Amino acid sequence: MTEQTASSEARVRADDRAHVFHSWSAQAKIDPVPVAGGEGSTFWDYQGNTYLDFSSQLVNLNLGHQHPDLIAAVQRQAGRLATIQPSMANDVRGELARLIAGVAPEGFEKVFFTNGGADANEYAVRMARQVTGRRKVLSMYRSYHGSTATAISLTGDPRRWANDVGDNGTVRFFGPYLYRSAFHATTIEEESQRALEHLEQTILLEGPSTIAAIIIETVVGTNGVLIPPPGYLDGVRELCDRHGILYIADEVMVGFGRLGEWFGIDAFGARPDLITFAKGVNSGYVPLGGVVISDRVAKHFDEVPFPGGLTYSGHPLACAPGVATFEVFRRDGILERVRDLGSRVVEPALQAMAAKHPSVGEVRGRGLFWAIELVRDQETREPLVPFNAAGADAAPMGAFAAAAKEGGVWPFLHFNRTHIAPPLVISEDDLVRGLAGIDEALTVADGYTTA
Repeated sequence: MTEQTASSEARVRADDRAHVFHSWSAQAKIDPVPVAGGEGSTFWDYQGNTYLDFSSQLVNLNLGHQHPDLIAAVQRQAGRLATIQPSMANDVRGELARLIAGVAPEGFEKVFFTNGGADANEYAVRMARQVTGRRKVLSMYRSYHGSTATAISLTGDPRRWANDVGDNGTVRFFGPYLYRSAFHATTIEEESQRALEHLEQTILLEGPSTIAAIIIETVVGTNGVLIPPPGYLDGVRELCDRHGILYIADEVMVGFGRLGEWFGIDAFGARPDLITFAKGVNSGYVPLGGVVISDRVAKHFDEVPFPGGLTYSGHPLACAPGVATFEVFRRDGILERVRDLGSRVVEPALQAMAAKHPSVGEVRGRGLFWAIELVRDQETREPLVPFNAAGADAAPMGAFAAAAKEGGVWPFLHFNRTHIAPPLVISEDDLVRGLAGIDEALTVADGYTTA
């Protein structure tokens, strides 16, 4: 490392530690890695260490670091019209809305733009409450919907615990998760049926006439990459129709190619009333999210004003890389390559790891979105670390992560799982190399097993 590079790193670290307040962290106990740059599926620090980005940062960098088409789109837009208020019509905003509606299910023609995924979920809930005249919203315990007031109240994972003061109209239920079934199911069919029966009982006990919406991550993201079993989302749709409840599909993480589909719901034939998105719509190059609104919901606001808005809704600098994203996806066959790499490369590699490593309890996923669930004992399925572990309790996962980084792979960890979520543009060689790095790091996790 040159003297100039060392000086740059020291300045980044000093400014960060002195002035940046980081999310979800005890500020004195963290030491963020100063990142010098990135390209494609890799990023690097000032000391020359390069990492394969197996988390796509926060599962948002679908087209990778510094994609030239997205960078060029932002630059062109900045030179032409840097910003305009949302009450005015704007060409790039309208074009992106048209493109999104074009890949949404039939009967979805309107898009409300937000600044990210949390406020997309906030506004979807607000729409559902306005249309139905009801207050309650049901969500899963294993979920994350964002950290704004209603979004964090909808969230099921422990990040809600210290923040659950914002919205008293939220109710949680158990979703399907066969590996750790809350319903004592032994087959995927039983899990689907019993999870739907549980949801129906929750609806009946809460009072169907009080429930505005059910919000579900199409594939549960951070909380496990849980693939909905056959028939489950159709069953949710039927329950919603029966009781006049709106179905909100949270596609913030799996929308725009992560599963090899424009929207994750396309993989399961589900039909929601509202679809929320963010992250992959423009790979996070400029903050952007939104709600795709079914015609029947949008019609409610034809003559009734919608009570909401954001200063930066549909910001031109955010919409421009969104338009470019569609061009890249179609030109480069992104959806097709995600499906191919997922089934041909990732799935067999993870299945081989499951057969090889005693620390692997289950692997599951689709496209370029997978989870490896780590256990101390494959028979008892005891997690490698306790639920919501911290400090010394989390040491086995910390050791696994350190080994992965040492091997040049930046992993995505949550509780006792590591997730596989690289940029969708990752080369096959890099994908194979990254999976080999995860495989090697699992030998460290094996050392904590008890079987």
